[in-house]
Amino acid sequence: MITANQLRSFTEQIFVAIGCSEADARLAADVLVSADLRGVDSHGVARLPGYVRLYDNGRINPQPHIRIVHETPSTAVVDGDRGLGLIVGPWAMQVAIEKARVAGTGWVAVRNSNHFGIAGYHALLAADHDMIGQAMTHAAPLVAPTFSLDKLLGTNPIAVAIPAATEPTFLADFASTAVAYGKLEILQRKGQDIPLGWAQNSEGQPTTDANAIRNGGALLPLGTDREHGSHKGYGLGAVVDIFSGVLSGANYGPWVPPFATAGFMQANEGVGQGTGHFFGAMRIDAFRPADEFKAHMDTWIQRFRQAKAVEGQRVLIPGDPERMMEAERLANGIPVLEPVIKSLEELGERFGVRL
Repeated sequence: MITANQLRSFTEQIFVAIGCSEADARLAADVLVSADLRGVDSHGVARLPGYVRLYDNGRINPQPHIRIVHETPSTAVVDGDRGLGLIVGPWAMQVAIEKARVAGTGWVAVRNSNHFGIAGYHALLAADHDMIGQAMTHAAPLVAPTFSLDKLLGTNPIAVAIPAATEPTFLADFASTAVAYGKLEILQRKGQDIPLGWAQNSEGQPTTDANAIRNGGALLPLGTDREHGSHKGYGLGAVVDIFSGVLSGANYGPWVPPFATAGFMQANEGVGQGTGHFFGAMRIDAFRPADEFKAHMDTWIQRFRQAKAVEGQRVLIPGDPERMMEAERLANGIPVLEPVIKSLEELGERFGVRL
């Protein structure tokens, strides 16, 4: 068990060691540790060695000149200059927020970026301003579309944050696949099998092998197969890829660069620039008075919480499990697997930083 402050301080020092400014390192560390606090261990500090490998391979610019390359009053395209997606993402969302202040809504497509952590972190930035926030990103091609043996899409998550009055912010944050690849990495570290429905082998058959993707298999879209709606997960992932890649000028489909933890994948020659994201901010009072809306969001949330549930369960609101986990981990510390501890200690030895 490690405290959030310990992890945050260590992570911040590592980012400074590879050349990030102190402000950028602080923000990047906050994005990663927020994932661990919320129980999204697949996107927390376990990813830190991967970001360093991207830096070692020349794919991350620790001092990027992030800039707007095209804009209208309500839209923009942002070039991340190969910066950490953990930094580029909040920068671009701030552009969306500022445009929403003026135009009512703001929409920002991003190119030439890298992995941006958990989508929910970025969506929540808008909720603090009485806005509805949206964030999505494509990722390395690990996913086979329905009936495909080829991997053409990433896990391609979508997050939407909607503020309420007295109730916590509604936050839906989910991959368009049956499961994020990081969940397979966790089971790989534990030497455990994966549940059926997460992945297929190289012949397109269901598998429980946590290493199936490394051996020619693929992750499955949300729904897992056609009979259970995989075409819907495929459609969601495709929309994210088009918004994040085709619209922004980033790579897309099978050309999206792999993250370093998926080092078994070779980057294909690109059709665009780096990894892409897409952000949106919608000012609530562009539709109705914000206080009135948030009061009704309270009513919405409370009614769903009161829903009659199956025995032994209760109906949760999107974001509830993560909020409960965050409270627990702030109080008791964050559990970190031994293989992750080892990888972090190796980083610490390299850069002279103590965990």
